Amino acid sequence: MAKPPATAPESMRLDKWLWCARVCKTRSDAAEALRSGKVQVAGQRVKPARAVNVGMTLQVRNGAITRDITVLALSPRRLPAAAANALYLESAESISRREALATQMKLDRELNPRPRGRPTKSQRRKIIQFRRGREASE
Repeated sequence: MAKPPATAPESMRLDKWLWCARVCKTRSDAAEALRSGKVQVAGQRVKPARAVNVGMTLQVRNGAITRDITVLALSPRRLPAAAANALYLESAESISRREALATQMKLDRELNPRPRGRPTKSQRRKIIQFRRGREASE
């Protein structure tokens, strides 16, 4: 017997929606983000079991990036990435902030490159000498 097609629910748990819309990688990550206040509804912290409805606006914070998302549709199951993008709309202001931050982070990486590998023996001696000189002056 074939399964009947799943219909979109009128409301669903917020942690499940974040997972289905691929905002969070796992459902437990979504629940943890909600518990820690990284996801807010109308500026208020919410619990993972909070019902999400079409038209609801969410603020999702991931590190330094904050995304303003409006829920467009609900899905009873996790969708492929291309289809999951149709479940929500990110505001234009949020997209521009995210792109500006990405550009700034890229410039910061270019100005402050990470050292390649572990320091050599001579570099390590210079580091120790530098630290001892700083400790002696304190």
